[in-house]
Amino acid sequence: MITKHILHTARLNNNCPECFDTEGLEFTFTQEEKHSKFYNQASKEIDEKLYCHTCKNIIYPVNWTEDIERVYQYHKKQVHPVSTSMQLKSLTHILILAGIVVIAAVVFLLWNAN
Repeated sequence: MITKHILHTARLNNNCPECFDTEGLEFTFTQEEKHSKFYNQASKEIDEKLYCHTCKNIIYPVNWTEDIERVYQYHKKQVHPVSTSMQLKSLTHILILAGIVVIAAVVFLLWNAN
């Protein structure tokens, strides 16, 4: 299962390149996290989207003005991504511990059999 975390959102006062409205633009920075039975891990990629609420369009970077690009660079610095390290779940810890106990028991039995 994959979930998306919204890391940062920001409303802009810049003109929309499509409809030229000054109050509809919003940047959203998101990061995906994969969940399985054994671990959770966030992806390294941060998705960014510029959306205009007035004209209901996604504004792609090709259409950004220099002002929008500057505001984007500023807000990108405000993003604090989720750690990408793998977080093991309790089921995984139990399986690892059970494996160690089984290996220790086999080694103990083989050691005492001689």
